Amino acid sequence: MLSQHQRAQGELQVRLGLRDGRTVLRDLRQQGCLKARFPHPVGAHETVTLNTSGGVAGGDRLESVLHVEAGAHAIFASQAAERFYRALPGDPPAHVRTELRVEAGARAEWLPQESILFDGCAVDRVLTIEMAGDASVLGMEALMFGRTAMGERVGHARLSDTIRVRREGRLVLHDAIRIAGVADALEARAGLDGNRASATVFCVAPDAEGRLEGLRAAWEAAPAETGASAWNGMLVARILAPDAARLRAALVMGLNQLRDGRAVPRVWMC
Repeated sequence: MLSQHQRAQGELQVRLGLRDGRTVLRDLRQQGCLKARFPHPVGAHETVTLNTSGGVAGGDRLESVLHVEAGAHAIFASQAAERFYRALPGDPPAHVRTELRVEAGARAEWLPQESILFDGCAVDRVLTIEMAGDASVLGMEALMFGRTAMGERVGHARLSDTIRVRREGRLVLHDAIRIAGVADALEARAGLDGNRASATVFCVAPDAEGRLEGLRAAWEAAPAETGASAWNGMLVARILAPDAARLRAALVMGLNQLRDGRAVPRVWMC
């Protein structure tokens, strides 16, 4: 008889809406290892997500549905950097699904902390955003290939990481990373070109294109390689850095600009 490894399971549903001009919690459902906490809101409702399993391993399943009703302003951040640990031989990849729904006139900010990939990890992660035509979404995903300060290197991993954004039901952004045999991808000029950390930042909003020059100016002194483009009401930017510290510094500089001078969520500094 084959042994059954213990796997982490988590489901999270958060619904936020507008009441008397303020964004408030409408509904919350949390099960398994996924939880949400709500610090005192400052201007917008801030939701901090937690994975109480302590990290993600092969075969784990984490699913979140986050809903922002019309006119509301919501910020979603994670308590800490997520860790994707080595998968055992024959393990299926970790299954991570996040769906963000943003109604008319609403604003949503998806600002998780970095994902740390350990040697031998197996990850299948999808972020899906469904938004109204006049809604605004600012989002990011950051990847760190090992902890450089600890001398860690990622020689092999199975990674499928996808971002999909639909506005009024029409696909406007499909960004996919597929990696197997990470060492080659990290060194290739068409990959990370020797860097160990990367991030994608995106803004889909009526004023997204007008934010491009300000972002580029903010990144003139960034301690990392950066690039940004904007078209059709959308801005997409990339960051490549040799380590986590320089990646985060560039992220903070860019996000502060895109958030009109507002600092990143306080949990980032904990």
